[in-house]
Amino acid sequence: MRILSIATLFPNPVRPGFGIFVGNQMRAVVARGDVDLTVVSPIGMPPWPLSTREPYARLRSIPADSRAVGLPVLYPRFTLIPKIGGDGNPARIARAVLPLVRRLHAEHPFDLVDAQFFFPDGPAAAIVARELGLPLTIKSRGADIHYWAGRPKARAQILAAAEQAAGLLAVSKALREDMIALGMTGDRILVHYTGLDRERFRPMARTEARAQVAAMEGIRVPEDGPLLVTTGALIARKGQRLVIEALDQLPGARLALAGAGEDEAALRSLVRERGLADRVHFLGQVGHEALPPLLSAADVLVLPSASEGLANAWVEALACGTPIVVPDIGGAREVVQDRSAGRIVARDSAAIAAGVREILAAPPSQAEVAAHADRFSWDANADNLVRFWSGVLAAEPIR
Repeated sequence: MRILSIATLFPNPVRPGFGIFVGNQMRAVVARGDVDLTVVSPIGMPPWPLSTREPYARLRSIPADSRAVGLPVLYPRFTLIPKIGGDGNPARIARAVLPLVRRLHAEHPFDLVDAQFFFPDGPAAAIVARELGLPLTIKSRGADIHYWAGRPKARAQILAAAEQAAGLLAVSKALREDMIALGMTGDRILVHYTGLDRERFRPMARTEARAQVAAMEGIRVPEDGPLLVTTGALIARKGQRLVIEALDQLPGARLALAGAGEDEAALRSLVRERGLADRVHFLGQVGHEALPPLLSAADVLVLPSASEGLANAWVEALACGTPIVVPDIGGAREVVQDRSAGRIVARDSAAIAAGVREILAAPPSQAEVAAHADRFSWDANADNLVRFWSGVLAAEPIR
């Protein structure tokens, strides 16, 4: 089975953690040995002189092809129009990718074109699949539906790509229902849960983990007081502001923000206004090895995102024995199945603080929490993905 997969969010030599969950999935697929996989990860570059400025300047050093992330990946460039050009990205991606994939297809034909996100990857892959005369599959992960389907031009492209696709995937049952509500055909949408690196994400005794992260360069969160952790890009949709406001209602607790992004200055200003500078720790991007002990050290993971499909961070925290506090979004109820996994709360600071207080008052054991992640693994994720592709190619009914 020869698969061409297009993924704009994928690790690269400059940002090895970018889209790490898609990279983990594809490494697991390749490890099976029965799929000839070609990953194309288009890199958006704005016109000069913006392309010489950060963050784009660093991306210019990414080679056209590389094995640096553990499997062969092609990195063609497409023209990106920052902030205003998002709706046109699929066509620009397709124009950049087609010459490359036409040559590869002529040398060794592909069987199927796959997109790892619904936007912009899905409509771009739809153009490529039509040009090559191949079946198309598309996976939805959350914001690619919840955000982009709210923009009329993007929504039209999403629905057209869905109509063309031979099969669709959603990362949760809730997201599948959202896709159906948009007008997609339900009997072609399968649920494909995320995976988990079970060797990395497992419980470490909380006191031991707290001592470890307190001593880690770049982290150094003091060991006193309950610890809340929030992971993810510092952007409005992730809701770090709400966690900071909740911390104001949790005397003695500390908050570690693991991530970077455009909201950092505003969040630091809010922390100063609230007098919380000694209890809020901005960690920046947390490295591959530091995240599992940080999650094990936390008493609670708090992620008040405006939308998610089924966040990898939820599953990783549970696997480390850390309960989660999240809004009723996406697949939250598919993960928080009882109170030992955490709390589903309203997306406001008072409700978040109340949920955290309940957990701190009667914390479940790390073993109880970790049991909720038992059904997730990258091997199972890869098996289900390959089974899905095989069913599409065999023209079997999708169930």
